[in-house]
Amino acid sequence: MFDDLFPIDWGAFHFLRPQLLWGFAGVVALLLLGLANLREQSSWKKHIAPHLRPYMISKGSGRVKLLMHLLLMTVLGLGVLGLAGPTWKKVELPGQVLETPMVILLDLSQSMMADDIQPSRLERAKFKITDFLDAGPGARVALVGYAGTAHTIVPLTRDYKIIKSHIETLSPKVMPFRGSDLSSALVLADSLMSVTSAPGTVLLFSDDFVGGDFDLVQEFVGAGNRKLEIMPVNTPSGSDVPAFSGKGVLKADGNPVHSSLNSAVLGQINSLENSAVHALTLDNSDVELIAKDVRENLKFTEQPEEKKDEWRDAGLLLVIPAALILLMWFRRGWVVFCLVIMLSSCGQKQPVEHFADLWYTRDYQAQKKSNAGDFEVAAKLYDNPLRQGVAFYKAGDYEEAIQAFSQDTSAIGAYNLGLAYFKNGDYAAAQMAFGMAASQDPGLKVAQDSKMQLDKVLSGGGKIDPSQAEEQAENGPAKTKQNKSMEDLSGGGQEATKKDMEKERLSETATTGTRTAKELDEVPDDLKMAGKSDDNQEVLLRKIDDDPARFLQKKFEFEVKRKKMKPDPNEKSW
Repeated sequence: MFDDLFPIDWGAFHFLRPQLLWGFAGVVALLLLGLANLREQSSWKKHIAPHLRPYMISKGSGRVKLLMHLLLMTVLGLGVLGLAGPTWKKVELPGQVLETPMVILLDLSQSMMADDIQPSRLERAKFKITDFLDAGPGARVALVGYAGTAHTIVPLTRDYKIIKSHIETLSPKVMPFRGSDLSSALVLADSLMSVTSAPGTVLLFSDDFVGGDFDLVQEFVGAGNRKLEIMPVNTPSGSDVPAFSGKGVLKADGNPVHSSLNSAVLGQINSLENSAVHALTLDNSDVELIAKDVRENLKFTEQPEEKKDEWRDAGLLLVIPAALILLMWFRRGWVVFCLVIMLSSCGQKQPVEHFADLWYTRDYQAQKKSNAGDFEVAAKLYDNPLRQGVAFYKAGDYEEAIQAFSQDTSAIGAYNLGLAYFKNGDYAAAQMAFGMAASQDPGLKVAQDSKMQLDKVLSGGGKIDPSQAEEQAENGPAKTKQNKSMEDLSGGGQEATKKDMEKERLSETATTGTRTAKELDEVPDDLKMAGKSDDNQEVLLRKIDDDPARFLQKKFEFEVKRKKMKPDPNEKSW
């Protein structure tokens, strides 16, 4: 383990954390105090009669006491040296990043409402997606819903709770066009997975497979680095498709529309390489098998630009002599001698990575960096996701700000979440966040004004001034380009929880798109609200009744309008 460390290169020898060598000052102080206590004369002895002292005080061996004290100081000295991090050899530590992408495609066409699989095809597909995520595939997973057009519900993420929070309210009603366009869904899945060269997997839940789908799947998996796992959610006997109104059955040319399993097409697709069709099971063994296959083929890529030579910390070597000396403490009486010193070292609760960690919390260090304008470093130091989101926003990293902001619950936070969405180019999500802020706190006039302006923008009747958003974020963050990618990966509202905050907040806080919470917090006076808050104002949140399905519906409608998306006219409407 340590063979490559020797011989010691004294020319390169140094300490990684030399500031911790100041710990020797404490060791020297303890040494002097101990030597003083070893003196035979002590102030309290004068209160005992001289002729009684031999019977009242057992002096023991002075040499043993001196040895115990010196050994204790040696152990403390070795500990200080180990914490200081002696080193003389470099080692290359490449950075690794999880690259494996996975996209779940969920058919949201009307035929998925058929009930030949109870409680319905769509509900069973939702159950299976939840079971799959609970099985822990380990990859970055995205969720895409498709009908007449395909849309990203949740972009690639490692937080499966976000995906599960969006699944419950999905239905054909959230889609802007009717149909079942598998082609557009596969194109979108390929776009999401193209962010990396690592092999990706698509997990498809659908009930509609026709002859042309074989060629479509063959082209998709034939492109390489792509694997398709299909879970058909219907039966050979099938079922009539419910009407869009929910009453009766859907009819085409006067006849009921019947949807059933197309075993012939699925058999052809199953014969393709990198394509597999899985039959639904009553338990979760089907999705667990897929999750296991994904988990066993995860790919981590090294980032050459992040490779750097790191000095190898040899402080661990000093544990060996310290442990040998501590074996002496099994002798009777030695434990009591050093008990006070040992107890004094038990107060550190957070891991010590830097000298400042011994004295300040991470949030305090981050606040100092934020006050100095170093927002990127501050965001990495914050343990509090609230303040982390603020730091990301001020640094201009709006994607990370949105993710961090999803951990808070307040009206002001909802407003700031809207600012982050707006700066990221997702106006529909920003509109929803502003609306939540206004519903939580009707007195927050700036949120109401922002929502009204966005309502006009989305309806084509007005414009919004980005400078207002910058002003409400304490003179604004660093300038960045608006997101103009082909696919909006901003995600959306999500459910989350957080512990009640007991510390004073920064001027910007954030909230998720969907949650209920009760929280008591202080609102600082430097937050530029429309009016009424002061440094000691307390805000009591109420329960928020928000429909994420409505949010997704408006988001998809905005995408259709912005990207001028149109459904395939040859696609059937169910």
